[in-house]
Amino acid sequence: MARFTMTALDGVISEMQRMGHDSDEVAQAMLEAGAIEIREGWREAAEKYGLHDTGAMIESVDYPYHGQTLRLLYRDIYPMGEDAKGVSNAEKAFILHYGSSHIKARYWVDDADGQGGLNAYHRIKAMWEEFLETGRVPTVVDPRGSSSGSGITKTVRS
Repeated sequence: MARFTMTALDGVISEMQRMGHDSDEVAQAMLEAGAIEIREGWREAAEKYGLHDTGAMIESVDYPYHGQTLRLLYRDIYPMGEDAKGVSNAEKAFILHYGSSHIKARYWVDDADGQGGLNAYHRIKAMWEEFLETGRVPTVVDPRGSSSGSGITKTVRS
């Protein structure tokens, strides 16, 4: 449902390559951090709109990792899987966003992507500045427990 794209990184990647840095590792870390922010924006918006019945849809919002290269700098972020009744979480999110004959449209995904995108921008900008200062790939810390990168941890929220 949401696609977080890093097309604006083209100039940054060219600059990193000119500087002799491994642009793929830095770009992937920045992409990962941005995707985390968008995912968390979805979860926060769903809670804000009261879309918490069993919690299955909110907990299922994530992004699959397919080993993208610099040519495919994106992550699709959406509710995955099914709830205990076998109903697709993505379908529930779609109906809760656009509505149906029985459910009023809430357009909550627009808010989720808007706030998540703003948070992603600030986090990626801070990572780039950190990379320029230290020459090291910043560590990406996922609030769900995993991390990547080469050792620098900085959480940025605005």
